[in-house]
Amino acid sequence: MRVLIVEDEQALADALARGLRREGMAVDVAYDGDEGSEKVGVTRYDVVVLDRDLPGRSGDELCAEIVGGVTRVIMLTASGTLRDKVEGLALGADDYLPKPFDFPELVARVRALGRRATPAVPPVLRSADVVLDPAKRTVTRGITTLELTRKEFGVLEVLMAAGGSVVSSEELLERVWDENADPFTTTVRVTVMTLRKKLGEPGIIDTVVGSGYRVPAGTPATV
Repeated sequence: MRVLIVEDEQALADALARGLRREGMAVDVAYDGDEGSEKVGVTRYDVVVLDRDLPGRSGDELCAEIVGGVTRVIMLTASGTLRDKVEGLALGADDYLPKPFDFPELVARVRALGRRATPAVPPVLRSADVVLDPAKRTVTRGITTLELTRKEFGVLEVLMAAGGSVVSSEELLERVWDENADPFTTTVRVTVMTLRKKLGEPGIIDTVVGSGYRVPAGTPATV
């Protein structure tokens, strides 16, 4: 999941980014409304965590720019009155969270919005005998639980959720990494290579020369 945090309190923004990255999300940060507008103009985010009170372009203005597409918006504000909440939702925000808040609640809300930002996929993904559970963040092959890094898990989740379609290296880089990733890096190829080793044989990740990677479509797992 690709997330943008737009928050002018730098310490808070950075802390939220670190926490969401630990949850396996690819996170970018903007410290004012103008920077946030620039980022949403070039990257498709699943969720934008948006402070309402921003320097430069206000959170309200930025929210109005975002709504109408696939990106979901959760507004943060120091004011938690019912009127402010109604105003935020009226602007098109999908959710509204007053400060201070508990981080686990923010994670749960971001995940819920992320599911709404992408086409529906089975809650548990399967290809051959490989089963991936996004909620539990587990991958098993047969009776063996595989220990994957966050990036390996993210790559496998994107590939399996694609339902047999080819996913390019560029799309994997955008969906799993953040803006600090070098677009000319070999990190996607290296991650796919280590992922294949951990998955073992027979392999389920096909390379489509000149296009990207594909995992054969499976069926929803009943686990």
